[in-house]
Amino acid sequence: MFQNSGLSLDQAPPISVVLRFFLAGSLWGIVAGIWLLAQGATALDPSAPQALILTHMLTLGVMLSFMLGALFQMLPVLAGIALKDPVQLAIRSQYPILFGTILLLVAFADPSTPLFALALLLLGIGILPVALRMLGRLYRITDHSPSSRGMGFSLYNLLLLVLIGAWMAGMLGGWINRGDLLALRNLHAGLGLLGWIALLIVSVSFQVIEMFYVTPPYPKNYARWMPALLTGLLSLDFVAALNLPAAMPWIEGLVAASLFTHALLTLHRLYRKERPLNDATVWFWRLGMVALALAMLLWIAGSLTELSPVVDRILAVLYTAFALSVLFAMSYKIVPFLTWFHLNAQGYFTAPMMHEVIHPKTALRHLAIHLATLFVALVAAFNDALWPLVGAMLVLSFSWLAVAIYRAWHLYLHVQRTGERFDFGGS
Repeated sequence: MFQNSGLSLDQAPPISVVLRFFLAGSLWGIVAGIWLLAQGATALDPSAPQALILTHMLTLGVMLSFMLGALFQMLPVLAGIALKDPVQLAIRSQYPILFGTILLLVAFADPSTPLFALALLLLGIGILPVALRMLGRLYRITDHSPSSRGMGFSLYNLLLLVLIGAWMAGMLGGWINRGDLLALRNLHAGLGLLGWIALLIVSVSFQVIEMFYVTPPYPKNYARWMPALLTGLLSLDFVAALNLPAAMPWIEGLVAASLFTHALLTLHRLYRKERPLNDATVWFWRLGMVALALAMLLWIAGSLTELSPVVDRILAVLYTAFALSVLFAMSYKIVPFLTWFHLNAQGYFTAPMMHEVIHPKTALRHLAIHLATLFVALVAAFNDALWPLVGAMLVLSFSWLAVAIYRAWHLYLHVQRTGERFDFGGS
């Protein structure tokens, strides 16, 4: 999988760093499913705090966890960056984010409590040091690949996202009186969904699509300038939110059009792949790109005219399907590889092959669960009574992944305890 990356055991973070974030993201997904199961359609009502809680369970809980875990792993692979003290950095990041997210969810449920400030403080403590460390290492690279450049821009957008969150909290607390709160909320959503989550996925796809599936490369100039274009537009969106909110839908429409283009380019590359195998991860990627293309078309339509609540829900479902599809695809590639790679690099004769860590049928069955969940969610957009069923299916989907990750970790520890190692001659 990463044969040509030059990855060594000295560069790679310990397997526990990546798996702890992936497992935390899976557990947050289970919690989000339980919340949707309990709250039903109320959790999709934009005017209800239940919707804010569900949204941040998915973004801060699920997606941030998976993406930080992926960054710890992908920075050595795609950018040649080895972070110092990755275990300590991961722990100092994960626990403040965990408790900050919990406090933020409680504050959404009861805005009268003074928890917003404490939640933002903890989230800042958890996010800013790791993002700044990664961004600083990326900044010192002299010869960037499209992926490393894009990861830098996505981390910049994450920092801007934290700043806007703090700005809104200041407005709610009466410390800041500049800006339109509704416009800043729209910017916060657009920057988080498009500038952080989508751009990071785009940046990783520049290299992993070709690497995993032996596809033609993306057009060179497109891959070079796409992340900068998106970040420039979203920075302009920030200025518009403070000074000219009416311009925001047009700016975000251009961002959505760029992501629509990326989805089509990725689907075309997967169509032309040279590797004949069609495993579950290929279909997860295809599903994610189709969902992204459709979601961006709806986003563009929403920037030109007001969408009905049903269409808004369809947009939310499609975007969530895009993000989760890619996260699942990457998990089923990264977790087996890391288990094999670390055990093999440590000299264990009994290091399992990747298909023995997570069997391809496990991922294929998860794909079936994921497709069924997406279908029921799209139908639920027209029938509120089905949202608890969607919640139950999300619980099943994330439980399936959590068990697969836990089994990989258990197998890793088992081989370390019982496996035979190659004698390196006392070195």
